[in-house]
Amino acid sequence: MKVSLEFRGGAELLVSNKAHHDVDIEGSWNMSRLLNWIRDNLLQERPELFLQGDSVRPGILVLINDADWELLGELEYVLEDKDNVLFISTLHGG
Repeated sequence: MKVSLEFRGGAELLVSNKAHHDVDIEGSWNMSRLLNWIRDNLLQERPELFLQGDSVRPGILVLINDADWELLGELEYVLEDKDNVLFISTLHGG
């Protein structure tokens, strides 16, 4: 199963400055498992800027196929083939 991950709004800086990642996964994955995989495989530095506890930190908007993940069950959402998961950082320094 192939899942597309996108990081925008500054979140791409945490994953080697690469905004788009195509990921092949096997079996049944929910968003919780995906976030753990991102932590272990994509985050290059300062994971606390992306994750807080078991979820994304406040200020990171998550869209699954252009729908807010809060409407889809957040961490419990089960990924499907060709899903697009977009992480947008709304946090900006100044």
